[in-house]
Amino acid sequence: MADFSQGIAFIDDSYIPVAEARIPVLDWGFLHSDATYDVAHAWRGKFFRIDEYLDRFHASVAKLRMSVPYSREQIRSIMFELVSRSGLQDAYVEIVCTRGIPAPGSRDPRSCENRFLAFAIPFIWIADDALREQGLNLLISHRQRIPPESVDPRIKNYHWLDMVMALFEAYDNNADSAVLVDAGGNLVEGPGFNVFVRRGDTVITPARGVLEGVTRLTILELLMREDLEVLEDSLPADLARTADEMFITSTAGGVMPVTRIADQPVGGGKPGALTAKLNAAYWALHDDPRYSTPIEYRGSERG
Repeated sequence: MADFSQGIAFIDDSYIPVAEARIPVLDWGFLHSDATYDVAHAWRGKFFRIDEYLDRFHASVAKLRMSVPYSREQIRSIMFELVSRSGLQDAYVEIVCTRGIPAPGSRDPRSCENRFLAFAIPFIWIADDALREQGLNLLISHRQRIPPESVDPRIKNYHWLDMVMALFEAYDNNADSAVLVDAGGNLVEGPGFNVFVRRGDTVITPARGVLEGVTRLTILELLMREDLEVLEDSLPADLARTADEMFITSTAGGVMPVTRIADQPVGGGKPGALTAKLNAAYWALHDDPRYSTPIEYRGSERG
C-alpha cells in the first residue's frame, strides 16, 4: 500500500505518489507554459467552494481552446478521491490541462492532444504564522505585470516570470513579497494573491489585470455586509502607501495583513480591525455547508 501522505497525483488514469508524476518533455505545457490550472483547497476535511474553482477551470480551458477527456463531475470526483486516498485534512488540490504534444514535425496547436492531470499536496501558507499575525512587509515592484491585452489574467496560467523576478526584487530589499504594477503605476496583483486597501469608509481592490480569485470573491461578498463603499477600480501606489489598512487575499492563507510597504508603516504599522474581522469571517465560512463539502476518507491505496 502506497504512502500518499506527502502528495498524490492522478495522471494517465492512475493514482501515484506525486513525486513520481511526470509529463513528457515535449509537452507544450512545459516548453511554452501553454497550460491552464486551478487550485482548490481542502480544510479540516472539507473542500471550500469547490464548484467556483471548477467553474473557473472549465472557463479557462474553453478560452484557451483546449478540452479535457473527463467530464466536470469526473474531475470533481478525482479531486475528492485524491484527498481521500492521501488522508490529508488540509490540502491543495491542483487540476491542470496542458496543450500536449503536437503531431510529429508540426507546430500547429490544433494537432495537440490536450493532457489532464491533478494532484493533492499538504496545505502550504503564503505567509508563516508570524507574518499572518504581525503583517507583511510588501514591496511595490517596478516590474509591470503582463498586460491583459497579451495574456488574460482571468485565465489561471503559468506565465509567472514577471512575478518571480518581482519576488527576487522583494527579497533583495528585505521584503516578504511584492505586488506588481500596470503601465500606469497602479497596483495589480502579486505572486498568488490579490490586493485590497481601506481608506476611510472606502475599500478598493484592482479591477483590471488581475486573476479574479475565489478568495477575492469571498471577501467582496463579506464586505457587502459592512457599512463601507466597495470599489473595484484602479489602485494607485500612493493610495496604498497612505491607506488606513491594507491586506492581501489568497487560497494560500485567506486574508493577510500588510503593515509595511518597503519598510514604511501602513495604517500605523499594525494589522487593522477590518482585516482581522474579514479573516475570521472567511475561515468561519469553512464550516458553513453552503460553502464547504465534506470529504469521505477511505484510506490510501495505490491505484
